[in-house]
Amino acid sequence: MQLIPVFRITVFVPPAQLETLKQGILAVDDLAAGGYAHGMWESAPGVEQFRVIEGTHSALGLGGELVRAPTVRLEFCIARDPQRLQRILDDGIAAHHPWNSPVVFVDTTEFAAS
Repeated sequence: MQLIPVFRITVFVPPAQLETLKQGILAVDDLAAGGYAHGMWESAPGVEQFRVIEGTHSALGLGGELVRAPTVRLEFCIARDPQRLQRILDDGIAAHHPWNSPVVFVDTTEFAAS
């Protein structure tokens, strides 16, 4: 097996908007890697928690309110190309995610491929 350097992108999204977000990401990039395309992993719904800070215009919850909402963890990998990553973050995730500040993590890691 060979190790391939990749960005692993993890984003949390309400279950009702999961398919919209996935289609928005795939409209920007087909996530092709290692002979496959559209590679994504999603985890069963969990719960996201946050408190809205006073003065914040939140898509969910009011100032000072503790919000607990269902969420799905969506992950995918791309080759370590900073321009490709920025397009996905701006045009794929931010443009199609319902939250003002989507929870997105970007890790550098390696993918083991044959």
